[in-house]
Amino acid sequence: MARDYYEVLGLKKGATVEEIKKAYRKLAVKYHPDKNPGDNKAEDRFKEINEAYAVLSDPKKKEQFDQFGTNNFHQRFSQEDIFRGFDVGDIFKEQGYGTDDIFSRIFGDALRRQRGGAGRAGGAGAGAGAGAGSGAGTGRAGGMGGMGSKGEDFTMEIQVTFRDAYDGADKRVAFMRDGVREELSVKVPPGIASGGRLRVPGRGGAGRFGAPSGDLFLNVNVGTDPLFERDGDDIVHLQEVKFSEATLGGYIEVPTMEGAKRLKIPAGIQSGTKLRLKGLGFPKMGTAGRGDMYVRVMVHVPERLTARQKELLEQLAGAGL
Repeated sequence: MARDYYEVLGLKKGATVEEIKKAYRKLAVKYHPDKNPGDNKAEDRFKEINEAYAVLSDPKKKEQFDQFGTNNFHQRFSQEDIFRGFDVGDIFKEQGYGTDDIFSRIFGDALRRQRGGAGRAGGAGAGAGAGAGSGAGTGRAGGMGGMGSKGEDFTMEIQVTFRDAYDGADKRVAFMRDGVREELSVKVPPGIASGGRLRVPGRGGAGRFGAPSGDLFLNVNVGTDPLFERDGDDIVHLQEVKFSEATLGGYIEVPTMEGAKRLKIPAGIQSGTKLRLKGLGFPKMGTAGRGDMYVRVMVHVPERLTARQKELLEQLAGAGL
């Protein structure tokens, strides 16, 4: 997991520009590879410190980091985005250190160009892949060998209605990709359930050095409906019936996702009994089949009776009913 950039520099969120610069200057000089030859741990720390400073020293990037937080920031910004316009030449020159060869060797020629460096990377390590920390979108680059790596997959949640999950729908989705707001239309397949996942190829983080971009995964959450409950691919509806209807039987109209349907109530039905309407459930994803709809019959017992109703019920009670 990516580390918090403030933590990397030993600071707390809300640190001032001067505090950020001072902390970076101290740590970058301490872990500079020229002062720690052959120390891989110091070099990794140097990469991490520079990545943190590249973000926190840039007002726009810092604002995005403060807004989105560590993990979400790294889903939206590639490492090339992070180092774009980054230049610490003056800081190192004050300490008597050069920068071009060091940054070319550690971060690779691509990141050197993002910092405004010209042409061919110098030094013995020219051409090494960008391996600093945990860059947004793609995670950590594949070592120092300059090999490209696929971009990081992005994940976000989308809300769809009960009806959209039943019928299928086209849904507009907006998201941040490498620092740029994008919007696309996603086809929600009929029958999808909460926990389902949709994949949009190539809309994740940018790949490195010609490698393909990652994918965008959408975790689906299906809303509820006031009339229906979902049970797998089946739909359940609670339907109240009168005491007389439950006793004598008859026909009633019940709502379904396909409109009102006529349903036969058998005489003497007991409260809680389920009646099936075949094929009126959700589509079964990947097949041509559908679930069923079940009407759970609940016998309504009135809380208040008219004088006439009470009289009739007393007669029924006297007759043994």
